[in-house]
Amino acid sequence: MNRIIVLAIAFVVLLATPLWLSTENSSKANAVIKNGAQSGKANREVIIITPSNEQIRMEFGLAFAAWHEKKYGETADVQWSTPGGAIDIRRMLVASWESRLEKNLPVGGDADLIFGGGSFEFDTLKKEISVTVHVNGDKRTNFATILEPVELPVALVQECYGISDIAGQKLYDPKGYWYGVALATFGIMMNMDQLEKLHVPELKSWSDLADPRLFGWVSLVNPSQSGSVLTAFESIAQRVGWVEGLAILRRAGANARGFAASGPRVPIDVSSGDAAVGVAIDFYARFQIQAINDATAGAPGQHQDQHQVQRVQLIFNAPMGQSSVDPDPIGLLRNAPHRETAIRFMEFCLTKDAQRLWQFRAGAPGGPQQFELRRMPVMRSLYTNEMTQFIDQVDPLTIASAVKFDNPSMRAFIPIVFQTMAMDTHTQLKDAWNAIISHPAYPRGNHGVVHACDVADAQLKSWLEKFDALPMVPTPQGDKPLADMDQLKSLRDGWPRNGWKDEHVWPAQSEPMDALGQLFLPFFKENYQWIVDQAGKQKTA
Repeated sequence: MNRIIVLAIAFVVLLATPLWLSTENSSKANAVIKNGAQSGKANREVIIITPSNEQIRMEFGLAFAAWHEKKYGETADVQWSTPGGAIDIRRMLVASWESRLEKNLPVGGDADLIFGGGSFEFDTLKKEISVTVHVNGDKRTNFATILEPVELPVALVQECYGISDIAGQKLYDPKGYWYGVALATFGIMMNMDQLEKLHVPELKSWSDLADPRLFGWVSLVNPSQSGSVLTAFESIAQRVGWVEGLAILRRAGANARGFAASGPRVPIDVSSGDAAVGVAIDFYARFQIQAINDATAGAPGQHQDQHQVQRVQLIFNAPMGQSSVDPDPIGLLRNAPHRETAIRFMEFCLTKDAQRLWQFRAGAPGGPQQFELRRMPVMRSLYTNEMTQFIDQVDPLTIASAVKFDNPSMRAFIPIVFQTMAMDTHTQLKDAWNAIISHPAYPRGNHGVVHACDVADAQLKSWLEKFDALPMVPTPQGDKPLADMDQLKSLRDGWPRNGWKDEHVWPAQSEPMDALGQLFLPFFKENYQWIVDQAGKQKTA
């Protein structure tokens, strides 16, 4: 059996995993959770909304049921709701709250907790939602937050976290709106076999994604559809700068084979050999590496000829000094129907019983029952005292770096800029990039970001200037440069936050970000096409 066949089998096995889990193992987990005392209905239940995968839901449901019965002498039933990713969940909750506020109805009441999704989403959910309504001719404002603050025991919080932040990133909300339960890092997953064929060494920085040798071999995800990928893109800009970050993302986009709709797709593309590298969140990458290793190892007891079966070499790197560590939180929904049990689940998530599940091996004492979750715990003492039992010998403190360019407004523009700069114009972008890297004056020894100021050739310099140009943005005071990071806050307040809706900056019938996209799209397309046209003239001269 050659390596391509092995990878194909592994690929099919991986795709089949969610279906298998959702039938046999999901029902098995529910049977154990719902019948902890081998009798009828559980004494308590908790309803949790989550973007987490089936493995996490199963293991945490089983472990909480066991912990709760041991601590309180009562069975507990975890009911999971999985309406989509973190962005989908936030949009769903905001819409529900707005609808209830408009109808003068109490908010919430349908679920107890949100489990997982990244700190940005939870910081958004703790903000007040307000709706203006008319009652008997009078106008009034109804308002409520989606999350309700919870004060967990001080000793438990101190025992779990030890410190309140990592490289400036808070691990829990100081007012108790959310508590981090796991840590996530963002980096580059690599198929070393493919990189060897391309004569590309292991990627160690974000700028390595600009290597011309990776043309057509990068896997990326649409940041408007994945909160984790948006956070990864934002972390790049926060550490190398706004303009430099967009230059890296533009070249990564030019090297991309395409753009997936969800984060888990990137590790599949890389492991199957359809891509050589891809930007991924750590646990997606590690879970895929585990799945491929398990599949290529074969069934237990089965003899395999090492000359016939070769294991693909997969690596995940979080660029040192250029990466963020983000907590994956849990938070209590306002008007939770099972508030007491929900708070008990929050407390459970901060205990060693829960924290060990993230990194201990399946079947090991304190570990998950069936599935290795491959996420990094948030409990500081585990790294000091029990790290030898971790599957992944990684300490987030050694990876995390503080933000150098602290501008929260960048996040609002990354999706629309990347959409128009790299996705909607992908054909023109690739053609322009191919013309640039094929130019005789392009520095072949530079495999990072090459700017116009790095070359002496006048023609190539003009091409790179056109390639990296960013558009102007209309404002009531005149056009402002998107390239100026200091302008981003006022541009964000005016466009994404609809502050200039009455200033006639965009057509009245249009959504502001749709209108902004209509302005950006022809700008990028025309610039790329100009480079392609210039390259065509050079060939015919």
